[in-house]
Amino acid sequence: MRVVTSAQSRAADLAMFERGTPVETLMERAGGCLFEFLEREFSPLAEQRIVIFCGTGNNGSDGQVLARLLERRVVELQVVNVTDAAIAYDRDATIVVDALLGTGFREPVEGRFAELIRAINEDFPKAKIVAVDLPSAMQVRADYTVTFAAPKAEMVLSTRAHNIGKLIVADIGIAADLLESGLELSEARDFHGLFAPRPVDANKGNFGHVLLVGGDRGKTGAAAMSGLAALKMGAGLVTVACSSKARLAPELMTQELGNIDLKRKTVLAIGPGLGLRPKLVFRLLSEATVPTVIDADALNCLAKEDGTETDFRGRGVQTILTPHPGEMARLLGAPVMEHDRIPIARAFAKKHDVCLVLKGYRSLIAFPDGNVWINPSGSPAMAKGGAGDILTGLIGGLVAQWPNDIGLAVRAAVWIHGRAGELAAEALTEQCVLATDLLTYLPRAIRECR
Repeated sequence: MRVVTSAQSRAADLAMFERGTPVETLMERAGGCLFEFLEREFSPLAEQRIVIFCGTGNNGSDGQVLARLLERRVVELQVVNVTDAAIAYDRDATIVVDALLGTGFREPVEGRFAELIRAINEDFPKAKIVAVDLPSAMQVRADYTVTFAAPKAEMVLSTRAHNIGKLIVADIGIAADLLESGLELSEARDFHGLFAPRPVDANKGNFGHVLLVGGDRGKTGAAAMSGLAALKMGAGLVTVACSSKARLAPELMTQELGNIDLKRKTVLAIGPGLGLRPKLVFRLLSEATVPTVIDADALNCLAKEDGTETDFRGRGVQTILTPHPGEMARLLGAPVMEHDRIPIARAFAKKHDVCLVLKGYRSLIAFPDGNVWINPSGSPAMAKGGAGDILTGLIGGLVAQWPNDIGLAVRAAVWIHGRAGELAAEALTEQCVLATDLLTYLPRAIRECR
């Protein structure tokens, strides 16, 4: 699903005006879409009591158009403007429409706007809340959000994204070419084709052979988890090169860290628990001709000792880097990054010719062509050692099966990893989820893609 930033949304509106579509026309269309949604979702409208909160910008104007369309069609209609003096609200309202603040809001929200946001959230016990374009300041707790043309990045990336409720994307006639943003949102349905039934005569050789390199002394668990995750994701064969095979599952084959053989391997995954072994890392990267996942200590080996940005270059989408923010900062030779993740990820993937999985809340998958995908799945339950090692294995295992569609396989692995975390948290609580628990909920996540 295409996503646009607030700036891109405003630029699209301006471009439509320059092409001859008045702003008033777009507002009429937006109000009409809101009316159609209410009529469809809350039929019969004639039985509803509606309060509309309107701001002073375009969102407020959309709310005013909606109010005009609702006149004499509902039991009770009340319009509350932010410029009005304090008035008594219809607390028996069945629907409250939030048209206070749109994409142009700035923190902190104070004064009358803050007062009305509190009222929407607390003063209407019988009402469903419908937000226009996005919940005001992302603070209104909406049951539904009707957005226009495309979802806004703030809806997806904000830590208040849960306030969106059910998202409805309405078409108000913005030309498709004006919404080219290079930013997309992953959805389970994107990955349907990766999980179709296998041929009845399939054998293990059809699904690739992953070589997982990691697990130095004291850290063999990281390699064990990654290897098992690759198998659980469906790879035909997995070999783990580590310091000790004592903790490995019996289904995993082994190699010695000092005697690694890349022959007949179809995917290389390197880093989990490896320790700082730059000579080994650079040797493997120079010899590898297959898709390669680089994680953890292998990423730290790519960082430059002088604190400047790495000069590493990959082989396009075949080179997959999976840093968390701290590792990303070391690759950039910069402080730990928290803001502007999208342009940073996009620029890094293009400059270094890699597929970059920037992990964290709403992980980003950036490709060498400049396109960036936002991953919406995940849970705080996954903030625990080993979760990243599981992801490395899932990516390796799925890429092994789909070497000709690596970008889709990487996005699918990231989505499934996050969704398994959500399912595990629901069953086990956010505190009690272990990294290996994600593998238990992997089948349910995969079935949702089907």
